[in-house]
Amino acid sequence: MKALITGASSGIGLDMARYLATKKYELILVARDREKLESIQEALPTKVTIIVADLSNEQKVKELYILTKKENVDILINNAGFGMYGDFTTTDLQQELDMIDTNIKAVHILTKAFLKDMEKRNSGYILNVSSSAAFQPGPLMSTYYATKSYVYQLSEALWYEQKKKKTNVQISVLCPGPVDTNFNTRAGVKFSVKPLKSTYVAKYAIDQMMEKKKMLIIPGFKMKCAKFFGRFVSDKFLLRCAYRIQKKKAR
Repeated sequence: MKALITGASSGIGLDMARYLATKKYELILVARDREKLESIQEALPTKVTIIVADLSNEQKVKELYILTKKENVDILINNAGFGMYGDFTTTDLQQELDMIDTNIKAVHILTKAFLKDMEKRNSGYILNVSSSAAFQPGPLMSTYYATKSYVYQLSEALWYEQKKKKTNVQISVLCPGPVDTNFNTRAGVKFSVKPLKSTYVAKYAIDQMMEKKKMLIIPGFKMKCAKFFGRFVSDKFLLRCAYRIQKKKAR
């Protein structure tokens, strides 16, 4: 059994790799940092193939699929992604475009390519890592919230398509709230609420996908409540709440 994980050099991606290694999965780990990947390769008790790639580059994403399409990947985990804080008129355009390419385009390309292969084999799992940010607009992190909404909506639609086709391919989308990773450092924010442990989120997500066959995976009671009660309030109320939450994150 083989699993391919993008954004595997730290955070949730790394902890998913560690958890799947305990389940004897062979791993294909993708990230930009070769040194970190090589360290992980040496530390994990399973066969690990490392691929250094910047997934904001469309050509590199396509090359990644070409390199791995004959591996018969059983689990694809699209985890690579990043965020950025700031008013939309002041944030850097190129960084935003790189974020869109990484958070959306790379996920779209890899999901489409591997899903076709999994359909032919009539087996496989795809886990797309979104965020609780997907459930509403996010002033001061507007582009990031929008990218995660895309991943969430796409994953749900693909899950339903597979259900109607009656295949054995499982599509799941992970939508956690704050998680204790280096995400906030790169985004330039600090969490306004206590984050979940990355190890917990990684194990919870994989178990929910593989054992419970869950489509939407939301770790943590608080985020489940927020998703449930969010349907009973107006969009303007959610916008005000989101703005206040983001404002508190400013470093």
